[in-house]
Amino acid sequence: QEFFYRELRQKTGVLMDGKKPVGGQWNFDEENRGSFGKQGPGKLPPPLRFEPDEITLDVMALVKDQLRHNPGELNSFGWPVTRNQALQALDSFIQNRLPFFGLYQDAMWEGEVWLYHSHISSALNLKLLNPREVVDAAEKAYQQGLVPLPAAEGFIRQVLGWREYVRGIYWTLMPAYLERNDMLASAKLPAFYWTGKTDMACMRDALQQTLAHGYAHHIQRLMVTGLYALLLGVAPKEVHEWYLSVYVDAVEWVELPNTLGMSQFADGGVMASKPYVASGKYIDRMSNHCKACKFNPALATGETACPFTTLYWDYLNRHVDVLAKNPRMLMQLKNLNRLSETTRTEITNQAKRIKNAS
Repeated sequence: QEFFYRELRQKTGVLMDGKKPVGGQWNFDEENRGSFGKQGPGKLPPPLRFEPDEITLDVMALVKDQLRHNPGELNSFGWPVTRNQALQALDSFIQNRLPFFGLYQDAMWEGEVWLYHSHISSALNLKLLNPREVVDAAEKAYQQGLVPLPAAEGFIRQVLGWREYVRGIYWTLMPAYLERNDMLASAKLPAFYWTGKTDMACMRDALQQTLAHGYAHHIQRLMVTGLYALLLGVAPKEVHEWYLSVYVDAVEWVELPNTLGMSQFADGGVMASKPYVASGKYIDRMSNHCKACKFNPALATGETACPFTTLYWDYLNRHVDVLAKNPRMLMQLKNLNRLSETTRTEITNQAKRIKNAS
């Protein structure tokens, strides 16, 4: 994917200085992994939300009448539904949130839905915005000195690099791609994905805002809801169907490869070079969710052990033979090997209890 991204940068001339990338490097990942620390995000720029117009109100009334028993909320709807609204949403992002998007794109904070994210993915996927004009707007903001290079590059990479790459994967590998399940996952999706009723603070926050707004940012999808399903061993098609059902930007060509490939590693490495697995310590580092949670992210066993941490070690243990063939997993497997047989058995038993309760 990185080489694809670089090729598109060269082909389009975006953030290029002749044949070299502006700033002397292709990406700024190391500078774009900040958390909010203990102090939190502070005062955030409010998102631009739109009052439903007459057509939207008619559709909302139809949904309320015909689909009243379905999960989700109607009253919070404020997404752009016209070309003019989409352009306003893009401008609002460029002016107010893009300057800090790069630094905090992976961060989470309890109760904060929008943070510094763009909120234009639905407009992009519904073709109210052209991806090239979105990229050009971000590049122009950098050229005018309105945003730092890491912020502009981080956002442009998601659109020009990742989104276009995902499109290629879908149209090249479908329909067989839908059936990929290389890790042989078969568990059912927990019922709390549809209610948000769980004691895990990070899951509760991500699920409740998903059900209220049809939105969660990419780290919540990858490293909270998606990670938990991966560690639990949920059948990837069930995870795909849930994402397709609950998010306003979930058009299948962009959602399916992200879910099956990037999130669930069901394609065996077509999309990503390794499964994105982590313990509860990652969530603790990137958010404040764990501070008031009943579970301790440092513990894998016991009453207060974090289910993410228990299931993380259980996932590595269950798939050790497959993962050992992947050089990028060797460090995590070395840490697994440091655990005693007794500890591994305790983790396996605790993981079984979590799965049975799901």
